[in-house]
Amino acid sequence: EAINYVQQVFKVEINGVTDNPNVFPDDDEIISAGNFHGQPLALALDFLALALAELGSISERRTYQLISGSRELPNYLVANPGINSGLMIPQYTAASLVSQNKQYCTPASADSIVSSNGQEDHVSMGANAAIKSYKVIQNLYAILGIELITASQAISFRRPLKTSALLEDLISNFREVVPFIEEDRVLYKDINAAIDFLKVN
Repeated sequence: EAINYVQQVFKVEINGVTDNPNVFPDDDEIISAGNFHGQPLALALDFLALALAELGSISERRTYQLISGSRELPNYLVANPGINSGLMIPQYTAASLVSQNKQYCTPASADSIVSSNGQEDHVSMGANAAIKSYKVIQNLYAILGIELITASQAISFRRPLKTSALLEDLISNFREVVPFIEEDRVLYKDINAAIDFLKVN
């Protein structure tokens, strides 16, 4: 609903003209120009960042539940216990990205600063809101990618049981880019592969 709301605000603003008309008295014509005050977009983008940060927070909690040693799954989903640390560090990564997203949720639209020698006396900070939202979205892809790695690893420990046909198909396709983790390996490559997988699927 939050995403739909933001899309609707963008559609209205893209198709609206509200400010800085060009006046042509000789032709008795006034042509409205653009939307130079970005407050509607700034507010919506701040809302989007908040909603997506919450989505990431929920995802990270699911990741934690899967590596926590509960639900009859091994701690950190380690395939070979001993010196292997399994998926401990990816969960750290997800938690740190969730915390960063919380910091990005400070609303840019609540701020303003005078510029242009006082001519621009109230600004929306919409560009800052957009940049923060973009950073939240990129972090969210990583958080969800880590959950996908974790969930597919956990499902492997449930074999020969199967989940739904749709999820089995998803896992099968995902395993072509991120194989089961038997031994510890550098996982940033797997996280990046999971991010790319999510962006195209």
